[in-house]
Amino acid sequence: MNTSSPSFSSSAADRRLSALVRHLEGSSLNVLDSRSRSIAASPTSGSHGAGNSVFDHVVRAPEDPILGVTVAYNKDPSPVKLNLGVGAYRTEEGKPLVLNVVRRAEQMLVNDRSRVKEYLPIVGLSDFNKLSAKLILGADSPAIQENRVTTVQCLSGTGSLRVGAEFLARHYHQHTIYIPQPTWGNHPKVFGLAGLSVKTYRYYDPATRGLNFQGLLEDLGSAPSGAIVLLHACAHNPTGVDPTPHQWEQIRQLMRSKALLPFFDSAYQGFASGNLDTDAQSVRMFAKDGGECLVAQSYAKNMGLYGERVGALSIVCRTADVASRVESQLKLVIRPMYSNPPIHGASIVATILKDRSLFQEWTIELKAMADRIISMRQQLFDALRSRGTPGDWSHIIKQIGMFTFTGLNSKQVVFMTKEYHIYMTSDGRISMAGLSSRTVPHLADAIHAAVTRVA
Repeated sequence: MNTSSPSFSSSAADRRLSALVRHLEGSSLNVLDSRSRSIAASPTSGSHGAGNSVFDHVVRAPEDPILGVTVAYNKDPSPVKLNLGVGAYRTEEGKPLVLNVVRRAEQMLVNDRSRVKEYLPIVGLSDFNKLSAKLILGADSPAIQENRVTTVQCLSGTGSLRVGAEFLARHYHQHTIYIPQPTWGNHPKVFGLAGLSVKTYRYYDPATRGLNFQGLLEDLGSAPSGAIVLLHACAHNPTGVDPTPHQWEQIRQLMRSKALLPFFDSAYQGFASGNLDTDAQSVRMFAKDGGECLVAQSYAKNMGLYGERVGALSIVCRTADVASRVESQLKLVIRPMYSNPPIHGASIVATILKDRSLFQEWTIELKAMADRIISMRQQLFDALRSRGTPGDWSHIIKQIGMFTFTGLNSKQVVFMTKEYHIYMTSDGRISMAGLSSRTVPHLADAIHAAVTRVA
């Protein structure tokens, strides 16, 4: 495809513009329509006096549904308030955690006087990219050994997804992506604003609070040939429900038979089960069959590098030549977006991954985080059972990873926030990593009250 032709540039731009218009439809467009005349008559940025701002037509955007939970929590003066909204790990004392291995790696970097603060290449830190691909695909990956993988450093998981989406919008023949229902709230926006058409496939079964596997197979089976499919590598967000290895194999066979393109979002490798290899099984299953796929990685959760924004996008290709050409086009996506990625967080990750002692220390700390979350699941389940809370709460210990989809409805969530000062997203998702042995009884009391008093 000649990506430099005017017709291509125009069509790609048109798709993104159409996506942006769809994103803004509704109340904000109504406000824009009603004020269109006043906008035309509004002053320019160079006008003087007490006239209206050139931005008077801008409407206030709603809070992000996830980050807005924290905003509300911060405004609550209650001493018993509990934030179970945002997915960030907390210690038993409720404090943010910086891993000891991260502090050690950071100190090593600080002590190295030869390090400079020069720009990284567009694709990022070379060691980081190689080690990230090896971590998710496996040290024995045929794709890596045959140089069929291109990996670029991106701005955590979100940035990796967006770069991949932009690349697909420009260079892939299908512009429809299927995402699970439900999924992380940012997924539809990331893909839609990149110019892809977003559709859903069935995933969660509210009746069983488990996987709707039959619905998943039916929806992917009826998807058009070549469509893109977003898959959560492990610890599905927000439900905590994952396919079994056997189910993953069935998904793989179906997708390959229909030439569907897998796009994995791997935000929790090692953080779900406590084992890096176990949590990468789904990705490796697809990468080993010789087919192509995309993988977005994040080190926010498994290394606690939330604010460093460290991630990677890997694209597994058919041949080394294709991988090289794909990388050349990824550079053209990244350069006008953020030019090149930051150096510090990626250097921390690379330092840990390439040092055997540091890597071993990381796996121990990672398992400790995963085990604490698993323990919180068990404690909450036991607390609800001891209270005789109506319903089957076994899904809490069957689900995996940072989040639990409680099954609570929006009215019950509002009740718990108002009466018990417990904050979570309106769909009833709670972050198990925000719980502690001290706060489990308070949450159990709130859930019991909500279930027995609110329909």
